Amino acid sequence: MSLEGKVAIVTGSGAGLGLAYAQELARQGAKIVINDINEEVAQAAVASITSAGGEAVAVVAPVGSSETAQQLVDAAVETFGGLDILVNNAGILRDKSLLKMTDDDFDAVIGVHLRGTFTCVRAAFEYFKTNGVAGRIVCIGSPTGQRGNFGQTNYAAAKAGIVGMVRTWALEMKKAGVSVNAVIPVAATAMTKTVPFFQKAVEADERGEAMPDFFRKELGFGTAADVAGVIAFLSSDAAEGITGQAVGVGGDRLQVWSHPEPVVQEFHDGGWDYATMQSEGKAILEGNKQSVGERFPELPAELQPDA
Repeated sequence: MSLEGKVAIVTGSGAGLGLAYAQELARQGAKIVINDINEEVAQAAVASITSAGGEAVAVVAPVGSSETAQQLVDAAVETFGGLDILVNNAGILRDKSLLKMTDDDFDAVIGVHLRGTFTCVRAAFEYFKTNGVAGRIVCIGSPTGQRGNFGQTNYAAAKAGIVGMVRTWALEMKKAGVSVNAVIPVAATAMTKTVPFFQKAVEADERGEAMPDFFRKELGFGTAADVAGVIAFLSSDAAEGITGQAVGVGGDRLQVWSHPEPVVQEFHDGGWDYATMQSEGKAILEGNKQSVGERFPELPAELQPDA
């Protein structure tokens, strides 16, 4: 089931994962609105699609404001006659530990990731609902938003918030026939390139070689192209009825993340006052502590980063 005749917006699609998503959507037949803050990068992305026989146009603007969101929708409608798909990928990083993170560091990441996702989805959904389009929306989460990560207070908050919004929107958009899902990618990016743990995988990818099986199978870590197929599927009519989900993908691995559920429930007559927490509640909490952060298996000797 192809995407022929569909029109898609992909934010942050000038390079990296966003470009891979846009190219795959175009490969499946969709017409693409590329978005980036750099004119040269955006036009190069458009050229990569049109040179392969696809159709694309660029909107050069920072994601976050309602004005940019509407500009993206207007570009889709005015250039290609409509809108069917929105992929929210735009993002930035301002990584610092808590005491070093400034207000501006926090606000910048929240503004692009969280507010940008909100404004773009609102503008797209308004078009879908007004025009009776059973649209597809894909938002991009992160393992950091699911598990936490040192030095990423702002990014974790934004990515966790995106998944929370997706679950809410799935309820609000159901009657209109619009599906909305979050994808949690694990892939070689500019960010993972700087992490020594992934050095051998990234180097193999840059040489045009297959990543070692340890990364693809044990870690579920792969290339941007490994993620793009899932994005295209969730953007298609074949994904009808799949909504409100958090889907993990990377390398050879596909995941469905659970929605948060309690791991234990206990009841106490009269409630849990301070004394009862001391005598009974403490043992319950200590006996059911949940892990934080991602846990990786030990790297084989041959895949250890260079000193």
